[in-house]
Amino acid sequence: MPSYQSLNLANKLQLINEHWSPRVIAEMNDYQFKVVKLLGDFIWHDHQDTDETFIVLDGQLRIDFRDGQVLVRQGEMYVVPKGVEHKPYAEQEVSLMLIEPRGVLNTGDAGGSRTAQNDQWI
Repeated sequence: MPSYQSLNLANKLQLINEHWSPRVIAEMNDYQFKVVKLLGDFIWHDHQDTDETFIVLDGQLRIDFRDGQVLVRQGEMYVVPKGVEHKPYAEQEVSLMLIEPRGVLNTGDAGGSRTAQNDQWI
């Protein structure tokens, strides 16, 4: 018999102790739902093959673009279109959910020390 149980986002976020390290909490078709905590500045990057959805659960996220920026507050979301270079920034800690296809690297093709391992479940 299947087990029917909802996921508690706050409980999942309590299991995360580091910043910029997304953790998968669910999958739908080929998409992953990830929770992550952010603090400080990230790197410029893009995702050539997919859009990326940011849903702020707590705090305020700024996403910089080469020609502007957007503020995403608690309870809001923003979709970065594929191929658009962007750089997330959190002045204070932000908790958010990312929705993106399985296998997408958080740093796109930019690489570097901020690249998180994929498929880390909590």
